[in-house]
Amino acid sequence: MINTKEELKKYLCADLKRFGGKAPGIKDRILHNEQWYIYHYIRHLRYIEYHKEKGGWHKVAFLYHWVKYKHLGFKLHFTIYPGTCGPGLRVYHAGGFVHVGANCRIGRNCTLLPGVVFGNKYEKATEDAITVGNNCYFGLNVALFGPLKIGDNVTVGANSVVTKDIPNNAVVAGAPARVIRVIN
Repeated sequence: MINTKEELKKYLCADLKRFGGKAPGIKDRILHNEQWYIYHYIRHLRYIEYHKEKGGWHKVAFLYHWVKYKHLGFKLHFTIYPGTCGPGLRVYHAGGFVHVGANCRIGRNCTLLPGVVFGNKYEKATEDAITVGNNCYFGLNVALFGPLKIGDNVTVGANSVVTKDIPNNAVVAGAPARVIRVIN
């Protein structure tokens, strides 16, 4: 969770670096560039994480960011729960449903492509946690069903179904996903 303005600034700067260090501008908004919508979705997500911990006048700010976050989420077909992703989150394209459940914990510099779903193996399994390390990349239409732990520097290939733990520095693919290569 983001508790201080310094942490909020750190998260926003890390997210901005993943967009090439430059936020999408008004031209992108006018032209309906998907990067503008994705950037602002992540930005509002960070403000929700910050304002959730505050009281008083922050409730109005929380409500503003929550409405924007929900509106963009419906437009983009994204559901990323607050407090689940570390700094440097990057979603490359809109178009496929992206779902990161409330029981997930994702590290720094995670990249998600369209269709990535972090879910549960069973309908009523709400305590099953999915833990993802730092610098992970999830390809198109990847499904992860917990509980499971994914190490640092992992690349998951397109259309993979991950149901078992993955070690650090691995490339996995398939349905069910298997380790193809371990990078030293």
